[in-house]
Amino acid sequence: MLRTPVDTLALEQRHTSGAYAKRAIEIVRGEGAYLFDADGNRYIDCVSGIGAANLGHAHPAVVAAISAQARELSVCPELFHNPVRARYQAALCDAAGMPRVFLCNSGTEAVEGALKIARLVTGRPGIVAALRAFHGRTMGALSTTWKKAYRQPFEPLLEDVRHVPFNNLDALAAALTERDAAVILEVVQGEGGIHPAQEGYLAAAEALCRANGSLLILDEVQTGFGRTGNLFAFQREGIQPDLVCLAKSIGGGLPMGAVLMGERAGSLPPSSHGSTLGGNPLACAAGLAVLDVLQTSDLIERARTRGEAALDHLRAHLAGAVVREVRGRGLMIGIELRGKVADVLPALQARGVLALPAGATVLRLLPPLVISDDDLWQAVETVEEVLNHAA
Repeated sequence: MLRTPVDTLALEQRHTSGAYAKRAIEIVRGEGAYLFDADGNRYIDCVSGIGAANLGHAHPAVVAAISAQARELSVCPELFHNPVRARYQAALCDAAGMPRVFLCNSGTEAVEGALKIARLVTGRPGIVAALRAFHGRTMGALSTTWKKAYRQPFEPLLEDVRHVPFNNLDALAAALTERDAAVILEVVQGEGGIHPAQEGYLAAAEALCRANGSLLILDEVQTGFGRTGNLFAFQREGIQPDLVCLAKSIGGGLPMGAVLMGERAGSLPPSSHGSTLGGNPLACAAGLAVLDVLQTSDLIERARTRGEAALDHLRAHLAGAVVREVRGRGLMIGIELRGKVADVLPALQARGVLALPAGATVLRLLPPLVISDDDLWQAVETVEEVLNHAA
């Protein structure tokens, strides 16, 4: 059957909500760490679906799992038991060392769920979050997100949510009160500019929460599933959070989210929360494939060592006249510029590399963990060339 040619850019601009500032490029296919546009141009993908494609595009194991499950059963709400969901819940909990999980469809849903669970378990209303934090755009998650431009149009938001400086234990200790249900933190702040938690900060935050009777919520929506050089970034810290929010790469490209629940979070009373499509067999099959690949390959270790090498190279070779600082962990890299990042992104795209901003002045690189050494270094050298040329 022949398709009628479509002007995709014009069609989308006519009917899109307007919520996204779209780049003038039509992506039609992906393979591994590559994306291809409608003209056949190939790009090294350092966007990874904003961190949702840690295994790259069209990974054979994920494709096979989705295809097989789609022929069996795609939808099965948690009113009924399902073998694929049961296996996935067990595998995910075992991988994280946590006893229970609530499955949903996105990162912001995971954050909403964690906030509700914290309030339910503690009977307290207050939440402490961090400056520069980004936790999502629904009303509860948005209340814990810091940036004024995201929050202000939708105020009033949740009451009794306060923001303190990230990596500042004195500020966190001073802010915590007996009214606080939880502290919510990212292990590496993503949208806020790629700021990793300093050594010992999360362990101290955990101790403060225990002493105060509050729960510690960690947002691993972007840092989970090998991105930082551990399966989950909190595992590097040697801590046991009470709630962990997951999404993005959890489903290998399918919409999926989860809230991992520790012992202090208990279990939920029936009907206290829900999700019609959460834990659907299709997403769970993809999730099982993702976990299996990560746990039986060297991708996580390679993310750690490649990331360290790329960070060291960029710190040594980028001109200080253009770059303030290079930060990151694993293959989650942020380059803070002295000017706006908006001019850099088109220059990289013109040279075959797709990248992200993380705020107005930070260039964010999130290549798939499956990226080859040659492609990673080509991307790094292209970034170096573009930024040093700007100097």
